[in-house]
Amino acid sequence: MAKLTLYHAVPSRSMVARWMLEEVGEPYDVHLVSLAKGENRAADHLAVNPMGKVPALRHGDVVITENAAICTYLADAFPKAGLSVPIDDPRRGIYLKWLFFGPSCIEPAMTDRAFPRKEEPRRAALGYGDLETTMDVTAKGVAAGRYLMGEQFTAADVVVGSTLRWGLLFKLLPERPEFVAYVGRLNERAAIKRADAKDKELMPAPAPA
Repeated sequence: MAKLTLYHAVPSRSMVARWMLEEVGEPYDVHLVSLAKGENRAADHLAVNPMGKVPALRHGDVVITENAAICTYLADAFPKAGLSVPIDDPRRGIYLKWLFFGPSCIEPAMTDRAFPRKEEPRRAALGYGDLETTMDVTAKGVAAGRYLMGEQFTAADVVVGSTLRWGLLFKLLPERPEFVAYVGRLNERAAIKRADAKDKELMPAPAPA
């Protein structure tokens, strides 16, 4: 049995962790969780992730939840993959900024756009401020080089890139040329192709007409 086990559902946010595992290149097992059957709310899964969500990653006796945390953990745990920025590297701060910016700014801004409130909230009440600023900052970041950290692909690209891929696919984000070009570069990676192919095999069959 692999030391790494991904608690996974397709389709879901755990596809982000699957991509990261493919980038790391270490063997891992997949424990499928059916959201449709409510298995994520069953006692055995709540013992793994009390939030009743996926993904969760078990590495030996350690369980990590939340995509950004899983990606950060894997990048640091398996440094040979070159997906992290070392602690003593001054670029580490920017790297961490993007790892947190994805789930704390880009995703909630995208979600608020998809599911608008009845009343416009005060800008100061939102952790990300406003959609336009968030999109401008993101566009500048992904256009600065091949990846967020220049020529080096990192876990931050998995976190931010997954959100942009999802947002563009479902028309939840503006199709800014910077986003389209960046996602296009990500889609060329062998690891993301493997992850997509493996998840496609697990995709539930469409209901009969």
